[in-house]
This record gives sequence, structure tokens and C-alpha cells, in this order.
Amino acid sequence: MIKKIDKNEERLRRHTRVRKKISGTAETPRMSVYRSLNHIYVQIIDDVKGVTLCAASTMEKEIKAEVAEMSKSDAAKVVGKKAAEKALALGIKAVVFDRGGYLYTGRVQAVADGAREAGLNF
Repeated sequence: MIKKIDKNEERLRRHTRVRKKISGTAETPRMSVYRSLNHIYVQIIDDVKGVTLCAASTMEKEIKAEVAEMSKSDAAKVVGKKAAEKALALGIKAVVFDRGGYLYTGRVQAVADGAREAGLNF
């Protein structure tokens, strides 16, 4: 019998492999991306303290209203901008990008592009 590949299990395997090398500090926290079927979530994390410094997603009220008629990629770009604005307000100028085991295309790339446009450095 042919077994179907569990894509999420493969993604988690890639994510753990990447997380061995990537870690966020207070100076350069980790910008983590999670992508579900309909939404996208971004967290900026200090791994030394184990604290989420700020977060943004398409589930937040103001972002949800703004991205109601947009495509998922355009919505991801808006979420990246909002996360970067929140980070800059906290005094964070540079982050380490954690793509969460996803390929760096589509919505994941749109998040990074939006954050860069808002002034965050990778």
C-alpha cells in the first residue's frame, strides 16, 4: 500500500533543522511565521527569555477589516508591515527571519517583504 506523505510532518522536520541554527536574542529577536489555510501569523520572539515581544495576524480586528477584500499574499504583506511597525515601536531594528519550515515563496516571502518595507532589517 502506498502511504501518503504528511506534509506538515515534513515541514516540522525542516523547521527543527532550521531552528538548530536560528535563535533570537534581545538585540536581534526571531521573527517566526506560521501559515494556516486561511490566515497568517507572525511573532517576534526573544528565545533567551522565552518571551513573545509582539505579534500580528490576520485574525486581529484592525488587520482583519483592512485585508477583507485582499488576496492571501497581499494580506500577508500587510501583516508583515504591522508586525514590523510594532517591533520598531519597541525599539527593535533587526530580526532573524524564521520561515517556519515553509518554502520562501508566496505568503512567507510577502511577510518578509512587508516587514522590510516598514523598515525592519534582516
